Amino acid sequence: MIERWSRDQVLALAPDPPSQKAAQGVAAPGKWSARGVAGTVVFGACRGSGKNPYQACVDLSEPAYRCGCPSRKFPCKHALGLLLLWSSGEVPEAAEPPDWVREWMDGRTERAAKSAAKVEAARAAAESPAAPGTTTGPGSGPGSGPGSSTASHAASGPAAVRLARVEAGLAELERWLGDQVRQGLTGAGESDWEGLAKRLVDAQAPGAAGTVARLGRLRGDDGWPGLILGEYALLHLLAVAYRRREELSAPLAATVLSRAGFPMTKEEVLAGPVLRDRWDILGRRDEEQDRLSARRVWLRGRDSGRDALVLSFAAPGQALDASLVTGAAIDAELAFYPGAAPLRAVVAARHETLPARVPGGQAPYDALGRVAAAVEADPWTDAWPVVLAGVVPGEREAGGLPWHPAAREPWRLIAVSGGRPVTLAAEWTPRGLRPLTTWDDEGQVVIL
Repeated sequence: MIERWSRDQVLALAPDPPSQKAAQGVAAPGKWSARGVAGTVVFGACRGSGKNPYQACVDLSEPAYRCGCPSRKFPCKHALGLLLLWSSGEVPEAAEPPDWVREWMDGRTERAAKSAAKVEAARAAAESPAAPGTTTGPGSGPGSGPGSSTASHAASGPAAVRLARVEAGLAELERWLGDQVRQGLTGAGESDWEGLAKRLVDAQAPGAAGTVARLGRLRGDDGWPGLILGEYALLHLLAVAYRRREELSAPLAATVLSRAGFPMTKEEVLAGPVLRDRWDILGRRDEEQDRLSARRVWLRGRDSGRDALVLSFAAPGQALDASLVTGAAIDAELAFYPGAAPLRAVVAARHETLPARVPGGQAPYDALGRVAAAVEADPWTDAWPVVLAGVVPGEREAGGLPWHPAAREPWRLIAVSGGRPVTLAAEWTPRGLRPLTTWDDEGQVVIL
């Protein structure tokens, strides 16, 4: 039996605020002609505008959703409304799920088995010796793609052409940055950054281009000269590191290539080693990024103490991945993207949902020690999860650590605290903390 989620946890699964409101409208027992929970699945039939009720069900172990309504939102209001009823204890136990639920669950099991078989086959192929005469380079495999310091030695053909093109683009960036420092920070404006970003895209360095394109957002912030100078310094460091990548260790070379914009496919990551642990899902943050919606979900392993970031993206009108529920815990295998401070990961396999708990936290000084180690390994680190224990949040800081300007005054967190120490999961950034999650006196998850 899955431990019930809080109302906050359910509403956080909604794709947008209108869906949250609509879900609360159908979260009334009288609107459901049938409802039940059997094992890890919640199911029900909700009256709609048509002749027949909409059949909705949720597999709580992932979660995954199914509904017969025509909504393109995912999860729809009926699945969310059903979960709200379940979270408040208004869905009765059932001995067995109905046939339509069982068929859906069997189909999910079959698809999961096929996916696992593909991953195992890819992993076995990656571990087998390369065929005679085979050359490797960026994009050719998980062991020798972006991130291997020997990749550019072995690369040939299109891979070598791209490496050279990116090098030329970053060399131009290096010269441009030198001119800006000599001429003064006020010498560049929005059009200059946009033009440089376009040239970097043409040079196939989208990572660096994205950083340049975002510089214009800093102009209106307090202390913008220092912020822009800091970004210039990191861009210069990236250009120099790329030029001297053959001198770097393999993990740091992987980071440099990744920051420049060499992608690594999900399949390549899954074919690499995995780490199985009991993962607490600390919190998440959604943001708009390059005309896409991006979701950052932070996890921490109970046994390894390892931090992880699971990223998902969606085009306008599409739903983001909602399979990781804030405050829940899972027994799972994660595969990490290579790098000097590996953080981004992919969920390779989920085994079971675990009883939730308030995660163990640290004093602010110790939490900053973890961050410092990450920044030392990867100077371009711009976010890292922290769990602070026993802090009393205020209007401007928590435990002596300031809030990010975008966080403003976190009144909900302050209200939960009531002047008492709390455990706080937050996202560290160079500009301050972004609060994510806290827990009330009864251990209930409160999403901030």
